[in-house]
Amino acid sequence: MKIEQFEDPGLAHYSYAILSEGVREIVLVDPARDPQPYYDFAQAHDAKIVAVLETHPHADFVSSHLEIARKTGAVIRVSKLLGAEYAHEAFDEGDSFTVGQLTFRALNTPGHSPDSVSTVLSRAGQDVAVFTGDTLLIGDVGRPDLREKVGNLTARREELAKQLYHSTREKLMTLADDVLVYPAHGAGSLCSKATNTASSSTIGAEKIGNYALRPQSEEAFVRELLADQPFIPKYFGYDVALNKAGAPDFAPSLRQVKRLATGTALRAGVLVIDARPEAVFKQGHAEGAINIQQGGKFETWLGSVVGPTERFYLLAADADTLTDLIQKTAKIGYEPLIEGALVGTPSAAATLARLDVEAFRAHPGRYTIVDVRNASEHAHEPLFAGALNLPLPELRERTGEIPTDKPVVVHCAGGYRSAVGSSIVAPALPATPVYDLSEAVKTFPVRSPDAAAHA
Repeated sequence: MKIEQFEDPGLAHYSYAILSEGVREIVLVDPARDPQPYYDFAQAHDAKIVAVLETHPHADFVSSHLEIARKTGAVIRVSKLLGAEYAHEAFDEGDSFTVGQLTFRALNTPGHSPDSVSTVLSRAGQDVAVFTGDTLLIGDVGRPDLREKVGNLTARREELAKQLYHSTREKLMTLADDVLVYPAHGAGSLCSKATNTASSSTIGAEKIGNYALRPQSEEAFVRELLADQPFIPKYFGYDVALNKAGAPDFAPSLRQVKRLATGTALRAGVLVIDARPEAVFKQGHAEGAINIQQGGKFETWLGSVVGPTERFYLLAADADTLTDLIQKTAKIGYEPLIEGALVGTPSAAATLARLDVEAFRAHPGRYTIVDVRNASEHAHEPLFAGALNLPLPELRERTGEIPTDKPVVVHCAGGYRSAVGSSIVAPALPATPVYDLSEAVKTFPVRSPDAAAHA
């Protein structure tokens, strides 16, 4: 037996290939949008993919389960509760199947979603590992607030949190302490608050170190779990629906993206996503363009700022970067929204002036300060007294709340989000100077919440 873990750092996503070496057959769990790494693994081991397990319809990435099934003949197994619109076999508690000497059995573990299934892997009657999807993560559990309005089944976050309490305690924590835990996500995923950077664990280690598994009442668990959850990106509901239906094949979908020649005139009224470095962007860009740079979890921020019904142009500094960005866009299923992709910018009419950081440091009260961090970040680590907190995913809809009587300075925690934010605010306030504090934010001390409250 061999368990191979595949990682996508941009989405903090883990997927798995389990090889039964005796029969040279592979079971996949929660595959990413690009199926090629799994085909490569199968070829390298002279093996065949025979099954694909989906722990739930994912909100933060698009899965290749349907494409893989079409190409290889593999059986897709999902909970009957998912309401899958593609050919599949139901895989719920009491169901199991074997591949060589390996047995895979289902545990219904609702909480992150109503249709979540964890899969226990056994060999020779001994439980070896459990693939927990987003139910149990390393040092955390999945967030319970993503399925209130989307999916075949919906439920209020409080009800899902209660289900998660029982799923962890009555299903997963009853497994042996040495059973390996393989989750679908790690630190940095917006499917949880997880900060632990480990990629796997054991049931025993999680009982000791996971705050969500410590002895506590259901009421206390629900209260703690629901506090300070991250924002919900605009694309999450869209991806749940796309995964429920099954996404189009990856490579053909990429080929359908229109590549435009440098200098092509862009259609008026279509959003422009300019992924060039912020220093280059500020020197000149198309009017109204939004500066979402290649690094810094591009796909997450694209899907947080841009809605799943908006078409957009995608601009990059060079051809290789453009190809990478199109692939990142496809990870969240947004590639059909690309009106056209091109290198460079067709217009440099708009600019963003550089902030005199020392003048700002000396007299911050002379500026309107906009903090585009999450509400919890703003509350727990305030930087400037009186700053207006407009979280980046909400900023396009809330620029009207920004006063225009003083120059505006936009900041985040490290500079990436403020580059996006300032590019959104500037065209919305054409008569007001707008500046990006950028990486200089790191030179300002974090104020304690108590100090900020009394400032």
